[in-house]
Amino acid sequence: MDIGRPKKIFIVEDDELQGSVLKDRIIRDIPHHVHIFKTGEDCLKHMDKNPDVIIMDYNLNKEVKDAASGLEILEIVKKSNPDVHVIMMSSQERYSIALQSIQKGAEQYIIKDADAFEKISKMVNEL
Repeated sequence: MDIGRPKKIFIVEDDELQGSVLKDRIIRDIPHHVHIFKTGEDCLKHMDKNPDVIIMDYNLNKEVKDAASGLEILEIVKKSNPDVHVIMMSSQERYSIALQSIQKGAEQYIIKDADAFEKISKMVNEL
């Protein structure tokens, strides 16, 4: 991928405000094509749009019964589209969760802190 070229980006985040803030930060420098999905299942329904990058919350819809977790969606995405870049984000600081995410195919695991959205934006632009 060319640095500076607009990319097709999926944000999978069940917190509307966080999804919106992340989108605004990502498109601030480069007008990427960003789609926000509140569930992993919604993201999967749109994989035919061939995103370049998926930014996914690890703790997707934990309050919704039978909803797939970010890790489960990650596995499905990577099986069907192994070339898509996936950045997993979470407030979980446990090493085991980061390791699981990387083992399942995420390129990066970002802890949601004050600098998280800036880090993600930089990564997206460098992919």
